[in-house]
Amino acid sequence: MGTNQNPKETQKNSFGPSSAKAYLDPHYWDERFSNEEHYEWFKDYSHFRHLIQAHIKPNSSVLELGCGNSQLSEELYKDGITEITCIDLSAVAVEKMQKRLALKGYNEIKVLEADMLNLPFSNECFDVVIEKGTMDVLFVDSGDPWNPRPETVNKVMAMLEDAHRVLKPDGIFISISFGQPHFRRPLFDSPKFTWSVEWNTFGDAFHYFFYVLKKGRRSLDGKVSSERVQPPSISLLHEELESEDYIFRTNIDEMNS
Repeated sequence: MGTNQNPKETQKNSFGPSSAKAYLDPHYWDERFSNEEHYEWFKDYSHFRHLIQAHIKPNSSVLELGCGNSQLSEELYKDGITEITCIDLSAVAVEKMQKRLALKGYNEIKVLEADMLNLPFSNECFDVVIEKGTMDVLFVDSGDPWNPRPETVNKVMAMLEDAHRVLKPDGIFISISFGQPHFRRPLFDSPKFTWSVEWNTFGDAFHYFFYVLKKGRRSLDGKVSSERVQPPSISLLHEELESEDYIFRTNIDEMNS
């Protein structure tokens, strides 16, 4: 690969599936990771770095769920956050990520093959758990977004319960997502969890949500907000219309309508 390659050309992706349901197939991801070197879902690190820096300290121990071939862990490392563990269900993704990090000398970053629904870690061992687009895949066949299928809810809750379990008492779960607050809050606000819920948005015209869930900070009165947040209006740039993020969201919206 030449050193003068245009970064935008690297991001342009030709591995998108014909149907969004393929995102649920482990074989699809193995094949994709075998041929694709890098792809960033929901914008690259530069778009939400200011939000990350507000919540992750250099001495934080960080777990990334569903790392795929993203460069998120590398960007965190370059920002001085060195105690990082990445997991992915794809053995192909894990092996390629391990080799890529070793070539760059980022030997402190651990990359493991693991299932985010059944994390192989002890209780309260991470300061931060972060996922970028990984949870959204679980919603591919969720049906009505206001009343998702029980199978979808069970998977999402298993993911959230294990993230909550491995967080230290004052730990933070960060979720970077397409999912709008009125769809995510009922899950995040389950009485099983002790975290508070807040969010920001980022993106030029197509908004993404940056959720911050702080363990042990749930409101003492136990009240859960029932507010429905109106979706931001969408006025897409040309490059956003061509991105797989847009195709991914459009396909899911059509399947769930």
